[in-house]
Amino acid sequence: MSLSVSRRLAAVTAIAVAGLFASTAPAALAAAPSAATAVPAAAPAAVAAPTPPDIPLTNVKAHLAQFQSIANANSGNRAHGRAGYKASIDYVKAKLDAAGFTTTLQTFTSSGATGYNLIADWPGGDPNSVLMSGSHLDSVTAGPGINDNGSGSAAVLETALAVSRAQLQPTKHLRFGWWGAEELGLVGSQYYVNSLPAAEKSKISGYLNFDMIGSPNPGYFVYDDDPTIEQTFKTYFAGLNIPTEIETEGDGRSDHAPFKNAGVPVGGLFSGADYTKTAAQAQKWGGTSGRAFDACYHASCDTASNIDDTALDRNSDAIAYAVWNLGAATPVPPGPSFENTADVNIPDSPGAAATSPITVSGVSGNAPATTKVDVNIVHTYRGDLVIDLIAPDGTAYRLKNSSSSDSADNVVASYTVNASSEVANGVWKLQVKDVAAQDTGYINSWKITF
Repeated sequence: MSLSVSRRLAAVTAIAVAGLFASTAPAALAAAPSAATAVPAAAPAAVAAPTPPDIPLTNVKAHLAQFQSIANANSGNRAHGRAGYKASIDYVKAKLDAAGFTTTLQTFTSSGATGYNLIADWPGGDPNSVLMSGSHLDSVTAGPGINDNGSGSAAVLETALAVSRAQLQPTKHLRFGWWGAEELGLVGSQYYVNSLPAAEKSKISGYLNFDMIGSPNPGYFVYDDDPTIEQTFKTYFAGLNIPTEIETEGDGRSDHAPFKNAGVPVGGLFSGADYTKTAAQAQKWGGTSGRAFDACYHASCDTASNIDDTALDRNSDAIAYAVWNLGAATPVPPGPSFENTADVNIPDSPGAAATSPITVSGVSGNAPATTKVDVNIVHTYRGDLVIDLIAPDGTAYRLKNSSSSDSADNVVASYTVNASSEVANGVWKLQVKDVAAQDTGYINSWKITF
């Protein structure tokens, strides 16, 4: 993980590599017609994902052992411009080539040295909807960088190899990336994003970033940048009864930042760097309070022994879970859908919550575990908003919390709710509460799909 995006970016020059782009802009959202009552609506196709694999920890550790051996043979590091980095990229490329990926080595120049990004495309999937997963492969010069970021690189590699072993036929096109010169200020990933024409950027439906996922005193942190990606990871960890926290330590300090700044939905996982684990976090996750999540962050002791196997195993499996569920789902017939397109004003704080009802009828049994809620809210500071789905029996399902740091406009998002304990028929409500003063807005429309 880079110390700071604000660090001076070295001059970046290179020849753009042809043939990197295998993907198209998603269809623009159509403006919903105004309506005062709920009406049935045709739903977009729902998806049923094939079962994600259990990523073998031994395989991920074997990749880390190779990165350690490469560092040992090359002055103790795998840094940009050093022989250890090129040997690392060659190792990953050889594995992917043998597994049937189409690989491209993208070159750039930084700090007077040639840098390399490795892009690997799995054949098939919709070229107009690309799910990309990535990690930085370089270390700092001080050490071999096995947690930062051999851990993310090895787990992404093994997930890609699992795609090959399964001969996956994804709905989305799957792309994987390993970035150079991240430790110099996100140079490689920024170069890749800058090299994409606008039409190609719009084809990337999501970018998943994995930078430090095996910290020896680990936490379980999830990026909160995109609600669908965030919920996917939270669902995985909830299945293990592992509480997560929103990732804040590395905000803007890793390779998701260039994608996010270009308008690509991003998400990812993080196990902590040089921040100190609190007593509350140690009670939740184990480990030692009052110590850094990774005391060897950016140090020579970030070796193969600087890894928590349990965290590495869980996070590796979470990567596969996300890739399979976000990118590899197969279409199934859509369920019934109901929509309310009537505008409802949201009172500014400290006003009451706004509610928009939908009456559901003709649906047998209970709502599914994958009930989908599409929300379109116009607001000048979306971080002010707390959004809940209210079931017919009054049970509230939280869709979105407030965030003082989220200053963007509007909420246009899809949420998946496990409403399987609720009878489908009845009056469902979208409830929106503005918890901070000054900014205002309204519910433009919302839709529930069973």
